[in-house]
Amino acid sequence: MENNANYIPWGLEIKEYNGEGYNRTHTYGAWCVAFLNHADRFENTAYLERHLLTDEVFVLLRGRAELLIGEKGETVAMEQGKIYNVKAGVWHNIRVSRDAKVLVVENSDTGKENSEYLYL
Repeated sequence: MENNANYIPWGLEIKEYNGEGYNRTHTYGAWCVAFLNHADRFENTAYLERHLLTDEVFVLLRGRAELLIGEKGETVAMEQGKIYNVKAGVWHNIRVSRDAKVLVVENSDTGKENSEYLYL
């Protein structure tokens, strides 16, 4: 992984992730911030997921991305700099272009044990 953290005095951390796919780049207590970059699984989506205990926030930083929402996977084209909050319990997934970078915020304990998957 290309997870790089530069530690600077005075309690400031600067982190980035330029690798492929999803990376929980910073976790603190009950929440985490991740970067989501292109990976094949985010180009050709085979399933939807829903998190039972947390909303999930997406912010498109660059490139193109669309959220798939609801059991039918209706597409919502994302715009850079806008916050897209997927409420807990809502079926969703994301598709991204090869040059995309998306910021993701969710509970740090989000995982298979508190999520469900619907294969298309």
